[in-house]
Amino acid sequence: MHKVIKRTIKYTGGILLLLVIVLAGGISYLYFSADMMTPPKEPDIIMVKVPYADTTALVPAEVLYKDTLDLRYYADNFMRRSESGLWELFVRGDALERGDAIGKLSADLLHHQEKVFVDQIREIIPSDSYLKFLRFFIVLFNRNLGENVPEEYREEIYGISLSCTHDYDFIGTPYERQLNYHAAHDLGHAMQDYMLVGCSSFATWGTQSADSSLLIGRNFDFYVGDAFAENKQVTFCAPSKGYKFASIGWPGMIGILSGMNEAGLTVTINAAKSAMPTSSATPISILTREILQYASTIDEAFAIAQKRKTFVSESILIGSAKDGRAAIIEKSPEKTVLFNGKEKDRIICTNHYQSDAFAKDERNMENIRTSDSPYRYARLEELISENQPMNPVKAASILRNHKGRQNADLGLANEMAINQFIAHHSVIFQPEKQLMWVSTSPWQCGKYIAYDLNLIFKKAIALRAEIYIPELTIPADEFMQEPEFEQLLTYKRLTPLLLKKIKAKEKVEDSLLKEYEASNPSFYYVYEVLGNYYEAIRQPQQAVGYWKKALTRPIPKLQEKERIQQKIQKHS
Repeated sequence: MHKVIKRTIKYTGGILLLLVIVLAGGISYLYFSADMMTPPKEPDIIMVKVPYADTTALVPAEVLYKDTLDLRYYADNFMRRSESGLWELFVRGDALERGDAIGKLSADLLHHQEKVFVDQIREIIPSDSYLKFLRFFIVLFNRNLGENVPEEYREEIYGISLSCTHDYDFIGTPYERQLNYHAAHDLGHAMQDYMLVGCSSFATWGTQSADSSLLIGRNFDFYVGDAFAENKQVTFCAPSKGYKFASIGWPGMIGILSGMNEAGLTVTINAAKSAMPTSSATPISILTREILQYASTIDEAFAIAQKRKTFVSESILIGSAKDGRAAIIEKSPEKTVLFNGKEKDRIICTNHYQSDAFAKDERNMENIRTSDSPYRYARLEELISENQPMNPVKAASILRNHKGRQNADLGLANEMAINQFIAHHSVIFQPEKQLMWVSTSPWQCGKYIAYDLNLIFKKAIALRAEIYIPELTIPADEFMQEPEFEQLLTYKRLTPLLLKKIKAKEKVEDSLLKEYEASNPSFYYVYEVLGNYYEAIRQPQQAVGYWKKALTRPIPKLQEKERIQQKIQKHS
């Protein structure tokens, strides 16, 4: 009997060891066989006439700086910083030429952007060993990312990567990193419903617009810290193939978050609830880039969306001057649906699906039941109805609105509001007139400046003058002059400080706690943070008092309310 048990243990151990070896071998094979499909090409050396010289001699192009660093030239491309604070990039040519020019013109900004992003990751994952594991996981997850990104965009990203720093090669080569950053939005909002992106957008036309033409407004509520949004960039791209287009993003981002092309087609994206993906596919921003560059109608945009597989769920609001209306492409990893709206002359998009095709989808039903998306949708309905007929100034007032339904006081920075004071950018499009208004810092509170794509793409640009149209500027929000705005800045400053103190279980002066409470007294999150603070320093009675107070304030998500109630039960 003893020998049988011994033999059984021996064989079982051997089988388990074999399984471990096979599993380790399989994972190693997947890791080392991962191929991001680095383009084999190198950009041609661009030869130009000797700058500012009376000669026909040609020399290799280099970046030329005028007026300190605010105006940069590279061959036929340029980059300048507007007095509005926005960077304006004009780039042309084939994919590799565009990428090479973008990289050379913005090398310092690319370095800054990557440093901010990696520093933010280090805040979340301070351990180097965990960071190495994260790299291992990303390589496994994105092992086939290259084949899911069209060759044209891989070449453009590769061209940019040639100017990137090697400071972060422990994460991957510059090309691998830049390619992965284009999938960060997708992976971020899929993991634990992190929802880095919780945007609001709408379109009106016909009877609901002041001049009956199509008008689109959107907030891109993407937040990875204030430093990430320091260098907002408006790109004007004249590719050798497809339509010329304008887009808003950050240095190095070639995917489309918000944009309009010369045919009057607009694209904006809104995240929807996704299951945790198991492997990479085409990043949403790369799909929308393809739509903006190669589509001129809603049907053409839908056809492109149908042929690409994505690994997260997204609503893509498409506006079309040719069609004179807007529609939403609702895309999940399983299906792609065109939703034309249920109301006359307007359509609204937040973060849940609206088409009949997704009416019984479990993830979408849960999203509608538990998230703030339906609340923001209803608030947009109210605001659009109150502001008919719509014009750009009224659209800006809607995008800046921080109140709740029926003007309820939600506090500041509440996820239930249209303006959550986290927007990377806010945009208004008039496709039939080729006009677009882009917000300036802070968030969408600064002025909206107007660009006329007819002038930018069809006429010579005087680089030493402003490119935007001053007489069409929408002034900064008057809210910035109110005492409440100063309170918002205090709240924004103190929240990360308190969270750091809570993590370290450090005591905080009473005066600072009172200042924090007074900075945003209507917002539940203030009282949740204060409750968490007193929990951290082992004063449960105080903690429960603040959590109970939090429940009397508007709570953005059902899960938040349930979580606070559980904390109260635990400590009561």
